[in-house]
Amino acid sequence: MTDQQALNQSTIRSKLLQNPFITKRMEQFLALSMQQRIIVACVLVLGTLALITLLLYLIFGKKVVWGFIASLLAGLATGVGALPVLFMKKVPDKVFSGFLGIAAGVMLAATVFALIIPGKEYGDLLWPGKGVYIVVIGMLIGVLFLEIADRTFPHAYDHPLAVDEDSASTLRRIWMFILVITVHNFPEGIAVGVNYGAGEYVNGLTLAIAIGIQNMPEGLAVAMPLLAVGYSPTKALLIGTLSGMVEPIGGLLGAISVSMFQDLLPIAMGFAAGAMLHVISEEIIPQVHENGRSRIGTFCLIAGFIVMLILENVLG
Repeated sequence: MTDQQALNQSTIRSKLLQNPFITKRMEQFLALSMQQRIIVACVLVLGTLALITLLLYLIFGKKVVWGFIASLLAGLATGVGALPVLFMKKVPDKVFSGFLGIAAGVMLAATVFALIIPGKEYGDLLWPGKGVYIVVIGMLIGVLFLEIADRTFPHAYDHPLAVDEDSASTLRRIWMFILVITVHNFPEGIAVGVNYGAGEYVNGLTLAIAIGIQNMPEGLAVAMPLLAVGYSPTKALLIGTLSGMVEPIGGLLGAISVSMFQDLLPIAMGFAAGAMLHVISEEIIPQVHENGRSRIGTFCLIAGFIVMLILENVLG
């Protein structure tokens, strides 16, 4: 940022603070108790979301709205997973490994049954006998996207819950981890939105549930290190929740694109599948097998896959 840009931003802030209406509202808000501030903030957020949802419905229709809502709920699961920071400072490694194993199994099943297989079927309808190749092309693009993202934001951590003695180094490593998680959440949101945009509500719901389950340990992995380096539990929870808020953006983009351009569906499903497989193999499974915890992680992965298989059968 240049000195001129910084000066312009400072001028804008000063003008806003000099506005009597804004100043009065800020004073009223700061005069409230913490509980009242939280209630006001929740009402404002819910009101904004309701307005956005209404506008999306009027412009794009219910498919896009459901895609946005489902991906938003999946993203908010990061906050649910981060809730333990409010009452505990450390999660046992075995428990965390088990959660990651379940998340890997659930994501793996959802990738196969809700993205790859439906993508191939849609591809065969558009280009008979060539659906699998279209999906494969999409998968390769998805893998390439995350590979570039990983090279742009290199892994700056060995274990997301680990904290070393150098506080500055630890903080940089933690924020790099948060950035990587946020980037990886984007194609997951696309995966949900693509299904809803195509009218595949069952597959969309299956994916939203799977991604929500996978997001829970990620939210915890984001919040716990922040707590360890001095962030308050509330701030750690908030940042953990915000790390998943890129998902509704991806969901919205995926739903709008597919609802307007149906021919994109097979390759979009392939893209989402490739990206999710990259995340499972590159991020989740290595964490599951750290420090001799492979047996717990393996059984939990199998359990997660079976649960998702049963869920797919029940919903389908």
